[in-house]
Amino acid sequence: MSDFDEREVSGLRIRIDRGLCVGFGDCVTESVEAFKMAEDGIVVFVAPQGVDRERLLAACDVCPVDAITVWDATGRQIVPS
Repeated sequence: MSDFDEREVSGLRIRIDRGLCVGFGDCVTESVEAFKMAEDGIVVFVAPQGVDRERLLAACDVCPVDAITVWDATGRQIVPS
């Protein structure tokens, strides 16, 4: 598996840096529909396209180690802010 997992969702480019993720799971707690813990204890995508944009951004932003990065449609990084 790659060190990065990336998805395009609702005009956002979301990247999980698997090398930075330490498995706190705050993003999963915020949105179990978007993220889950893999067997190796690192977060992976489930179905982020089914989550309201603001809730998805909140789930990405709660990562205490900034392992999830989000860019808007213009390429501007919005998470972490």
